[in-house]
Amino acid sequence: MDRKPRILVVEDEDNIAVALDYLMTREGYDHDRVASGADALPRIRSTHPDLVLLDVMLPEVSGYEICEGIRTDPSLSDVKVLMMTARGSTIERRKGLALGADGFISKPFELKDLRDEVRRLLAPGA
Repeated sequence: MDRKPRILVVEDEDNIAVALDYLMTREGYDHDRVASGADALPRIRSTHPDLVLLDVMLPEVSGYEICEGIRTDPSLSDVKVLMMTARGSTIERRKGLALGADGFISKPFELKDLRDEVRRLLAPGA
């Protein structure tokens, strides 16, 4: 792969976004962030990231709705979605996976766990 993987972080909490920014920079990813659910899909369509780190609880539009929007858009079929939720219940996870999320991580997460999950999703043929 010649170019760096592009990751879009959709996260409204600044403290979490800062930690994610640090991790993405350290890992050498090309990354960007939107803080509201309403801005997410337009940005995803315009930048076509390789991976979307998607918070479930967002202002305006939920992570589930965004995930569904990605999955119902054929032009975004290759975009991976990793959902992040503070409520790590089985029901939440099942709902996210049913809507087409590629992975799920519960907050608060260890940066190492998140890094491993991001690497797994960005691996060739994942």
